[in-house]
Amino acid sequence: MERLPSWIRQHLAALRALLVLTLVTGAIYPLLVTGVAQAVFNGNANGSPLRKDGKDVGSALIGQGFTDKDGNPVEKYFQSRPSAAGDGYDPTSTAASNLGPEDVLDTLPVPGATDDEGNPDTGKQSLLTQVCARSKAVGELEGVSGARPYCTADGVGAVLKVFPAVGTPTRVVSVNQACPATPFIPVYQGVKVECGKPGQDYATGRTVPVRGNVTDVPVPADAVTASGSGLDPHISVAYAELQAPRVARERGLGLDAVRALIGRHTTGRALGFMGEPGVNVLELNLDLDRLKR
Repeated sequence: MERLPSWIRQHLAALRALLVLTLVTGAIYPLLVTGVAQAVFNGNANGSPLRKDGKDVGSALIGQGFTDKDGNPVEKYFQSRPSAAGDGYDPTSTAASNLGPEDVLDTLPVPGATDDEGNPDTGKQSLLTQVCARSKAVGELEGVSGARPYCTADGVGAVLKVFPAVGTPTRVVSVNQACPATPFIPVYQGVKVECGKPGQDYATGRTVPVRGNVTDVPVPADAVTASGSGLDPHISVAYAELQAPRVARERGLGLDAVRALIGRHTTGRALGFMGEPGVNVLELNLDLDRLKR
């Protein structure tokens, strides 16, 4: 029998190798790994789902909101930390805001203006104003002071633009407080402070954040800042403790009972030394629903 040409033999060998490797790496290995995962780590392999009334209601690994259709907090539930992932806690849009501590200047919305798609101009909040607004909202919800350093009483960043940038001030603007708002301080270095006018360019002024006299800050940092992934299912013990009186009151439960549940759902530091203890919000809320609806 005549031998096949060498180039045909080489192609046949390559084809056999392709078929074998495809079978091993594309079928046998994935099936083996999936089988072991389902047998040994069934819950983790399926996304650590949590169930209520026989239905999956979320994952122990992904945060979610506990709000009504208008976005207002449902007061009988513990609230999660903010999220910058899509519209919130979206695994397909996991991301941080990419805003840093120097992001303190808002872009004020211009009345009547629209974007390229015809939507009303909503401006852009700085990271500082986002933190201030969240802190004010949390304070109102929990019945404590939402005041923070570098925040105004109306929940925006306490930031001035001073003109000229160098030398004796002749004009001062509270740039994050749109007119006709009353500036958070009336006078700066002998100059009357103006409210901010949407659409004006204040770039040439000197940026002066004003710390204020706030010393006690009951609203913890994780209540006003999003996690790096936007999916964090945990809040700090301090934030859970802050919410406990409201949840106990709304559910008609004793405060000690609610605090005991917080302790039950508190996880320690990773590897015993990294990070801080955290409270899984969904697990805690599901336990509350089981205890009393």
